[in-house]
Amino acid sequence: MATQNPRPFNVEYLDNPSQEELRELALAHTPAVQQAKSGSVNKVSRNKSRVAAYTYIIDGSGLDRWSHQVIDPDKARDIIARQEAYIAEKGKLIAIDGYVGLGRGAFGATWLYTLEGANIAGMQQILAFPREDVETAAQLKEAFKPVFKLVYTPDLRLEDMPGRQAIIVDIENWTTYVIGADYFGESKKGVLRMLNEYSYQKGALVLHAGAKAVTRKDGTRVAMTVMGLSGTGKTTTTFSKQGDRTEPIQDDMVTLWPNGEISITENGCFAKTEGLSLESEPIIYEATIRGDAWLENAYLGEDGEYDFNKGVLSAAEVKRVRDILLLTGANEANVDKYISGEVKADAVLDARGVPADGWDFVVWSQNGRSIVPMSSIPGAADFKNLPEVKSMGVLNRDEGPEAAMPGILRFTSPEQAAGFFMLGETSKTSAAGKDRGKTRSPFTQPFFPGKHGLQAQRFAELASTMSGVTMWLMNTGYVGGDANDVKADKALKVKIRHSSAMLEALLSEDIKWKVDPDFGYEIVDVDAPENAALVDKVPAEILEPRRYFEKVGRSEDYKKWVGKMKSERREFLNRFAVAAPIIEATCA
Repeated sequence: MATQNPRPFNVEYLDNPSQEELRELALAHTPAVQQAKSGSVNKVSRNKSRVAAYTYIIDGSGLDRWSHQVIDPDKARDIIARQEAYIAEKGKLIAIDGYVGLGRGAFGATWLYTLEGANIAGMQQILAFPREDVETAAQLKEAFKPVFKLVYTPDLRLEDMPGRQAIIVDIENWTTYVIGADYFGESKKGVLRMLNEYSYQKGALVLHAGAKAVTRKDGTRVAMTVMGLSGTGKTTTTFSKQGDRTEPIQDDMVTLWPNGEISITENGCFAKTEGLSLESEPIIYEATIRGDAWLENAYLGEDGEYDFNKGVLSAAEVKRVRDILLLTGANEANVDKYISGEVKADAVLDARGVPADGWDFVVWSQNGRSIVPMSSIPGAADFKNLPEVKSMGVLNRDEGPEAAMPGILRFTSPEQAAGFFMLGETSKTSAAGKDRGKTRSPFTQPFFPGKHGLQAQRFAELASTMSGVTMWLMNTGYVGGDANDVKADKALKVKIRHSSAMLEALLSEDIKWKVDPDFGYEIVDVDAPENAALVDKVPAEILEPRRYFEKVGRSEDYKKWVGKMKSERREFLNRFAVAAPIIEATCA
């Protein structure tokens, strides 16, 4: 196993500070931070999401090897040298040592941050497994030997690079350099991206998935993986209840090994806070409002309490957080016009509530996040005693006038499952900013650095070693429209209680299925007496969307959607040279 120098710079190191010390460092050195009444720290960042357009893999070979864009080695070295000079000038680095994963999936990592990144260091320390969880007593006495390294300088801006920032990935040396970005996701995904490639080389496949252990009614204990792009509901689904006992394992990424073995990657969870409430997600809510949580882009009221439903800001609210808004890139002239009342919210928001360019500050970011340790999650699984995977699903948060995916469906073959996993289909959410609409990402995995077609190949290899696995898809969004249409009684929302009921029926094997005539996968037979209890909990029109479109006189819209989906899906899969049997099972 390759190892590297965890302290490569000639500066003062703050080695593995405590959480309390990191909180103090963040309050002293991190721009645009607030402390809640509970004691937790909230950072309002310039970047409101991870930006793939600023990510580059070092490669001068001229070969088409990566799914990410590449950067010439000489140019990369120049940028990295600038980061080294910046670090030397600052003179101090926070160093966090730990592991991504446990057991066979445990690989050491060192994260290095200049002081303005203290909040990111605090968040990352929670997610990393401490050396004590992995190493023997003898190993603990030796110098740490990490496989991966990440160097993060949030406030070094690169005037000659798009967005004044760059995330440079040196796969050959398992090091990532994050420059100019201030969003925690770049730290978290920086090492997980390298883990993707490293694990692939060892015969595994990292899934962008939550995971949970579920004890079924017959007493058997199984693991379920839940793939999904950001905002589709991985965390919500991971922590919802099904079966007699549900034990959260992981909310974002797991590594799949032969024979259905999984290993986890993180010791906590990175949860969206938009709409978070005690009623909807009690476990995550209780953990998030604790003093030991770290938050990013949540709205903190004047009373020091979080408001996870904050949308449009009043002039008075903008005035109160003016300094923070300016620090994070808001247009000063526009901010002051809004505060004075010269410009009203209605004038800069479109019919869907999306702000015009230069007026983003009027609507509080919907991509608020919290980092909470697994120790704050009651009933979490024993990470050293995980059952085999027997259920694998993918979430599709369908939204918009063409939203017509069934609430839940079951795939009829591994080839069909591979096709839909490869599609990674959903609708873009708040994590994508203003860029909304349908999107597809192979295996919901924008962090896989190799060519995406390799994921389907590896999945097929691993699936051949697994037996008795149910593979499925669940719609966590809408049928027939979006949130505004639901308010106008022109669409249906798939609610959390609907998702829980569908998954419980799936795991209990209580569903009587029928073949969908258009796509060949299985959907709930809503007319079957065996499904009466499920239909009582979940509207038939969600379970079989065709019925909704017929009910509201939009049958032609549904037929057009069927044709469009088959055509677009076939084109997408062909682009990645997916095997013909998989394409036919998916698009026939």
